[in-house]
Amino acid sequence: MKALILNCTLKPSPETSSTEALARVVMAELEKGGAETELIRLVDLNLKPGVTTDEGEGDDWPAVHAKLMAADILIMATPTWLGQMSSVCLRALERMDALFSETDDSGRPVAFGKVAGVVITGNEDGAHNIVATVCQGLIDMGFTIPGQSWTYWHLGPGPGPDYVETDKGHDYSDRVGRNAARNLLALARVLKPDTYPVPESGE
Repeated sequence: MKALILNCTLKPSPETSSTEALARVVMAELEKGGAETELIRLVDLNLKPGVTTDEGEGDDWPAVHAKLMAADILIMATPTWLGQMSSVCLRALERMDALFSETDDSGRPVAFGKVAGVVITGNEDGAHNIVATVCQGLIDMGFTIPGQSWTYWHLGPGPGPDYVETDKGHDYSDRVGRNAARNLLALARVLKPDTYPVPESGE
């Protein structure tokens, strides 16, 4: 089973990303459950504006799209700015709009059979709004969203330390993130039981 995590931080590598730090909590639990994970920091790429899979010369989205098609689980990880998802996250969703017109050999939308979740960090509220907005878009594309397939961390309005700068709130965010990973894995196996059978107890 493959899980793709799209880190939509505004910070280019090698800057420390709080969003990546929380996403890696979820990734660790996915790997514990047998998934192969990959994280892509989208801001490092040239993602041209548009709503097709390939926007021409220099566009790095086609390679991301290929990884998305190979994944069973997608996680959108975004910081919060002005109570909203990052511009990078919105750009990714805009590029994924192309999935509406892409179908498999049987004529089903290519996102059918894939599950998705959300990771959010930031010092401002807005996490539930972002979960709702991102998940609605993913559902429209054909992704299946398990219950509680998200986690978030923030310290409320105003300036303050980042996730990587304080332990405050980590217990809740990390625990919810691990539960999200388990729910994603469970539903992914239900959608493709022949490919990913549920491990026997003790495995």
